[in-house]
Amino acid sequence: MSNNKEKLFTEFQAPTKQEWLDKIEVDLKGADFQKKLVWRTNEGFNVQPFYRLEDLKDLKTPDALPGEFPFVRGNKKDNNEWYVRQNIVVTDPAEANKKALDILMKGVDSIGFKLGHAELSAEFIETLLKDIRLDCVEVSYRACMRHALQLADLLVAYIDKMGYDKTKIVGGLGFDPIERMLMKGKDSTMMLPDMPKLVEKLKDYPQLRCVMVHSDLLNNSGAYIVQEMGYALAWGNEYLQQLVDAGIDADLAASKIKFYMGISENYFMEIAKFRAARMLWAQIVKQYEPKSDDSCKMIINASTSTYNQTLFDSYVNLLRSQTEAMSAALAGVHSMVVTPFDAPYEKPTDFSERIARNQQLIIKEESHFDRIVDPGAGSYYIEHLTDALAQEAWKLFLKVEDEGGFLEAVKKGTIQEDINATNAKRHGDAAKRKEFLLGTNQFPNFTEKSEGKEPLACDCSCKHTDDADVPALKISRMASDFEALRLATEKAKKVPVAFMLTIGNLAMRQARAQFSCNFLACAGYKVMDNLGFKTVEEGVDAALKADADIVVLCSSDDEYAEYAIPAFQYLNGRAMFVVAGAPACMEDLKAAGIENYIHVRCNVLETLKEYNQKLGI
Repeated sequence: MSNNKEKLFTEFQAPTKQEWLDKIEVDLKGADFQKKLVWRTNEGFNVQPFYRLEDLKDLKTPDALPGEFPFVRGNKKDNNEWYVRQNIVVTDPAEANKKALDILMKGVDSIGFKLGHAELSAEFIETLLKDIRLDCVEVSYRACMRHALQLADLLVAYIDKMGYDKTKIVGGLGFDPIERMLMKGKDSTMMLPDMPKLVEKLKDYPQLRCVMVHSDLLNNSGAYIVQEMGYALAWGNEYLQQLVDAGIDADLAASKIKFYMGISENYFMEIAKFRAARMLWAQIVKQYEPKSDDSCKMIINASTSTYNQTLFDSYVNLLRSQTEAMSAALAGVHSMVVTPFDAPYEKPTDFSERIARNQQLIIKEESHFDRIVDPGAGSYYIEHLTDALAQEAWKLFLKVEDEGGFLEAVKKGTIQEDINATNAKRHGDAAKRKEFLLGTNQFPNFTEKSEGKEPLACDCSCKHTDDADVPALKISRMASDFEALRLATEKAKKVPVAFMLTIGNLAMRQARAQFSCNFLACAGYKVMDNLGFKTVEEGVDAALKADADIVVLCSSDDEYAEYAIPAFQYLNGRAMFVVAGAPACMEDLKAAGIENYIHVRCNVLETLKEYNQKLGI
């Protein structure tokens, strides 16, 4: 058998990279290779259309082993297990406990209790944690940071009372003053002296972390992958440096830091992000000369993004979060939260929370993503992405450090300015459909209604006050502008009817009509397509009979010179007239009074806002 294989493969000569490029050049028929096939990412580097083994010859990442420094291939050697986490907002400790016990029987093995401003006491903790085995499941807690030390004392007392083995307590106690500054614009530096005290209180609990880096906040504010990654590293280093400066041992300090990172829709790049982030964090911690390489491990809780979630066609959120969860799982995160699909418009229901849990259970129990450590290793493409992301994130990290560190950058507002600028750019790209949101700015469900759904207001950074100490992040989902437009249309006395006046060249009129229906349905208009009309007069009459508010002429560029002006004149202002396309005769049509055109270069959002205004909406 082996001899046959050897003979088979020796009959084929492997093509060189140049031969591949020559073949591609022939197939492109003169088109620019760089423009057609090279992906210019938002992360600051280009991605080639194919990679070969020779492209990895100078990379160090393929030489790494699972569970070994610098942990690019994960923190574990023999499995890819992660904690399936669900967060619970605690308003009543007994009810929260009941819910926690219920979901622990349904596949969850990690609970995140959000305590808010709860009145903490020993009784509160005992009620909250009743019958929850802290040595068997991961439990994390997030309370007002002013009560972090009190919470730590209560937890330590409870754990001692229950007689748990301290080495088996896995979880976290959220302390992150910088996050509050980014979210609310309030200077929280006065809380930083509590950080080393908190670490000291929990030093006997090797798997209970208490200093958090919530870079998922940046992800949900629209940050690109390199921004989240570079700033997360600088954020973590800020805390690590402050702890060491306060006299905390480097190993202890590093072992108390945990990263909360978001997961965007960029599937392969997200896999590479977590790999690169672990590698860079290990290198940063190494500079503090820890005694153990284990202290260099980056512990990550990953959460699927809310930035790309939508109110309309909300079940598409399941597709988004599923691929995001797959990225994080394959990349080897410590724990994961899948955001329920209905989070943009309501408090998640039992149904949506169950589906969110099951999204992780499917890829774990049925697809066996928990079995293989770092399956992306050796992939020429993923290894290249890992290295490229690491290089760009490292540049950003060094830039922040050169400017005085992450805290200083937050005080100056440079971090917020950078992320807010990216958010604004992405909203602009969505408006022009340079960035797609399925069901929102591309291929919307024509017949869907909101049925009373309204976007939930952000419970944090959107409530900025004029007396903010520092600038805050502007958190707004990418779909929010289109949703506001569509909801306004729904609430109008009459939902506008857009009628496709299709005439002339069959292929062109059909293509233009499909494009126009898709375009106008983004505003929630009722669209009416047609098979075609013999004359423009016949088409206009049919449109008026259908009570159309907008008549869209759909034909070929050449035929617009013949059809557009007669159709416009026959309509005579009885409805808005739109030409689908940007024909060469556009100036002549404008001179005749035709002012509305929709085509691929349009800003969809601004065009539809203008149409709503003209229609009195």
